[in-house]
Formats: sequence, C-alpha cells, structure tokens
Amino acid sequence: MDIEKLDLYDILGISVDATEKEIVKAYRKRALKCHPDKNPDNPHAAELFHQLSKSLEILTDAAARAAYNKILKARKAAEIRQRELSSKRRKLREDLESREKAADTQSKEQDLKARRNLKEEIERLRKEGSRLLEEEKERLKTELLATKDDAAEEEADKPAVRLKLKWSAKKGDPENGGYDQRRLQQIFLKYGEINALIVSGKRNGSAIIEMQSAHAALMAVENEIGLAENRLHITWLSGKPTANEASKPQSTASSAAASAAAEAAAAAASFPPQCSSCPSNTFASFPASETPPPPFGSGMSHKDFENIVLMKMRQAQERKRLAQQMIDEDKEEGT
Repeated sequence: MDIEKLDLYDILGISVDATEKEIVKAYRKRALKCHPDKNPDNPHAAELFHQLSKSLEILTDAAARAAYNKILKARKAAEIRQRELSSKRRKLREDLESREKAADTQSKEQDLKARRNLKEEIERLRKEGSRLLEEEKERLKTELLATKDDAAEEEADKPAVRLKLKWSAKKGDPENGGYDQRRLQQIFLKYGEINALIVSGKRNGSAIIEMQSAHAALMAVENEIGLAENRLHITWLSGKPTANEASKPQSTASSAAASAAAEAAAAAASFPPQCSSCPSNTFASFPASETPPPPFGSGMSHKDFENIVLMKMRQAQERKRLAQQMIDEDKEEGT
C-alpha cells in the first residue's frame, strides 16, 4: 500500500482541519461498518479496513500527519496545475483546430473561385475566339499550301524518271518468265512510289516503269536483280540523276512533293481513266473507277481541289506518253 497515493482524509470522510477527536470518531464509525467480519462477501473489505487503520495511525501522530500533509498539499497542487494545463492545452487545441478549419474553408473557397474564373475565361475564349490562334492557323495553312505548290512545281519541272525492264521470256509463254504486273509492283514498291507501270502486251520479257523519285529509281538500278532464276536487267530511259545528285540525300522539297503527289493520287484515284486506249489492268498504280471525284466543299479547299484535278490530268498525260514509249520500243526491237 502506497500511503503517498492515498487520500487518508477522504478514506475517513473528514476534512484536512479535523481534530484528533474527530479523527478517532470517524475511524470508529467507519471501522465498525467496514470490518471484514461484517462483510464476508466483500473481497476488498480487509484492504479497506487496513487503510482505515493506517489513516488513524498517521493522522493521530502530529509529526507523521505534518509530513503527510506536505505530500498531500504538493499532490493537490500538482493536480490543480495538471487540470489547468489540460484546460490550456484543450483550449489551444480547440483554437488550432478552429484556425485550421477556417484556413481550410478559405483555401477551398479560393480554389473554387480560381476554378470558376478559369472556366469563365475558357468559355469567353470559346465564344469570342482567340484572334492570335486564328491568325496562326491561317498563317500555317498558307505556308503549307505554298510548300505543297513549290514542291509540286519543282517536281513537275524534272524529267520523268523511267526505267526499262528486260528479262528472259519465250514468245507465247503465258507466265512471261515469272513476271507480271503484280510481281513487278511488289519488287519495285520497296524502293518508293510507282507513278506508272506498263508490261508489254506484244513482246514478252519487257516493261517500262516510272518511279516517283530519281533516288528510288537509282536504288532499284543499283540493287535490284528480280527473281534469282530469271534476273531483271534494268536500264535508264530518262531522269537519271547526275553524280552530284546521286550522292545527295533526297531533298526536303522532293519529300514534300512526294507526299503531296501521294495525297493527290489517292484522291485522284476516284476519277475515270482519261486514256481509252489503255487497258485498265495496265496501270495498277491508277485503278480505274466509275465513282465521281470527291465533291468540292467536303472538307477540301478550292486550292486542294484544283491540285487534285491538275494532278489527275498530269497522270493521264504520263500514261499516254508511257504507253506510246512502250509502243515505240516494241517497234524498234521488232525491226
């Protein structure tokens, strides 16, 4: 039993200022009531009775009581300080929580206001339109059109890039030595776009191909052998690049022109063929179709539509010239 932790006055039910007579009287009253013999069913009766006896012993001795009172007084003061400190801490905690809540509310309001302001600005831009953005779009569109026009003009000024293809094939051979329109396309498409391809219908083992770029044609001449069992012999007809041109990589203008030509060719494929004397299977790169050209206004500018029409006209002329060249070649070889 730790006396320092007990309140002896409280155990006896008396005040701190009680006299010795009052202490003895309180003890007798409590002892009679809390005696273990009268409380056989209470397991704490003996302990309580022992505390009563100890309280009487200490509080009826002047020196022991004075020493105990000092400890009790210090303990009471500590309890008061603890209560006050707890109260202050509780108040500080409550104040802190209150400020945090207010700051959080203010932050949420500011965030909501900022979001609302941004939404309003975006809506304003959507309604009014951004003048700078529209100007940049228009400038970019103009530059792209100018680049396509320049690239197309540069490409149009160059001579047609044509190659003569020869291989062994017996007269009347239905397999034509293993080469046909489709096989030749598969062979040469890996080097670049093919503008036109004509396989001679009168003489086996002969064809003329027009490549879109001289670089692609040069790669084919230098590297292609065709079928291992029946090799191709490739010679230049026109558009052979000079030594300086051959050593340079394909120019940006040529790449742009090739891109523009490919776009125009894809759209122009819907035009019907212009050359009635050319069989439809002669030019696999330009399939004939009865569908009309894409209508002007369906997401296409007047300049784009004009480019497609001009490209189609140039392709038709190229087919005619290539077909005539093949006829002339056959005549020369026949004489």
